[in-house]
Amino acid sequence: MKLGKNRGFSLLELMITLSIVLVMAGVTFMALMPMFKQNKVDAAYDTTLSVIRTYRSQAITQSKRYIITFTAPGTIQVQYWGVGVPVSPAPVTVATYQIPTDIQFAVQAGFPASAPDGFGGGGTAIDFDQGMGVGSQNYVMFMPDGSSQDTLGNYNSGVVYLTRPGDLYSSRAVSVFGTTGRIRGWRLYDQAGPKWVQQ
Repeated sequence: MKLGKNRGFSLLELMITLSIVLVMAGVTFMALMPMFKQNKVDAAYDTTLSVIRTYRSQAITQSKRYIITFTAPGTIQVQYWGVGVPVSPAPVTVATYQIPTDIQFAVQAGFPASAPDGFGGGGTAIDFDQGMGVGSQNYVMFMPDGSSQDTLGNYNSGVVYLTRPGDLYSSRAVSVFGTTGRIRGWRLYDQAGPKWVQQ
């Protein structure tokens, strides 16, 4: 009797193939984790920067006042504040944004004392109204001329910090210069110690 050729895979070959696939999947997953974490930091930074830029632009093009309020750990609220005589109406909320939950408006030990654009000392997470003696306000208000002011009409410069707790060099910052409304993004790098570098 003639034996036919066996076709297919043996159980041993199947187990070896599955083992190789599982090892490759594990290595790939572990290699991608830092990238996933970096993407969340970038998403939080991009959201914060784009909200500030968008509503500054809208304040100019629509000749309106927009108040952007930052609340720890990760909420951005945008309000429109109309003009009325003799008293302005109450601000109306137009949008609320959330940054990824593992990223916070916060500071960490190890931040350099030289803050982005020189606003504050790097010790307060949401630090607006610099140069007015008040400091540590949690909002900016963009005017139709593009400037950033507080509710009393003073120019409102400052900075907001974003970070993943426990990961110093994941930190980002966004600064606003009151007189012009200039908005700049920053990243913390290790250059002979921590240093803020403009993006």
